[in-house]
Amino acid sequence: MNLKEKYQNLIEYIKKLDRVAVAFSSGVDSTFLLYAARQALGDDAIAITAISDLIPKREQDEASQFCNERGIKQIVYKANPFEEDGFSGNPSNRCYICKKYLYSHMKALALGYDIQHVLEGSNLDDEGDYRPGMQAIAELGILSPLRVIGFTKQEIRDLSAQFGLPTANKPSFACLASRIPYEETITENKLFMVEKAEELLFNEGFKQFRVRIHGDDLARIEVLPEDYNRFMDEEFRIRIYDILKVYGFNYVSLDLKGYRTGSMNEVLK
Repeated sequence: MNLKEKYQNLIEYIKKLDRVAVAFSSGVDSTFLLYAARQALGDDAIAITAISDLIPKREQDEASQFCNERGIKQIVYKANPFEEDGFSGNPSNRCYICKKYLYSHMKALALGYDIQHVLEGSNLDDEGDYRPGMQAIAELGILSPLRVIGFTKQEIRDLSAQFGLPTANKPSFACLASRIPYEETITENKLFMVEKAEELLFNEGFKQFRVRIHGDDLARIEVLPEDYNRFMDEEFRIRIYDILKVYGFNYVSLDLKGYRTGSMNEVLK
């Protein structure tokens, strides 16, 4: 099946749902899904965006900008996963706890607008990693059209480029809680430190990276191998170190394996 046929299958799938709310984060997948939903249903497709300490403010602003520029109705609500029992303890199923909390609220908000179906943007490639949040999505009846139709991440990027979407080449950014090792307590301050550190690297021109926090004050920076040499420059290295010290990190390290998704899952059996 070629991409044109696959995209048409996606449109037909969404059309059958009549009215939908898309869980919209401004990421590559949710942006593509929202675009498709609008093509399929017009104003009967709206966006729901959760704002919280888990999501960088830059991402929140980009979500609102996308909806404003395209005249898409967007419901924005303040989420606080810390209210949910067990979340801050950061167990290995933290993503399940968080997704159950977030999507339960989204379903309730959608029903308030007489919308029965909430869509989320996971794709076929997401099935290859440890993602306990998928269980919450299934339990709540949240629909995953991109997985159902069989879209891969690269196919989503390719079509996003064809459609002129601003996210076609956007790096992947997971929730900030994924920067904290399992069983280490999640705090608002740790999330703030990580967000500031990653914003610094973003402004320095890095595209794909992570800043993981271990304990209360150790930063482990993951960058692509081709970006290692930037840290060999003493002036640059010391400047990054000094700024991260201001943010609260006492120790700053560079991960020798480099950037990869889900590196915190590597310790799980």
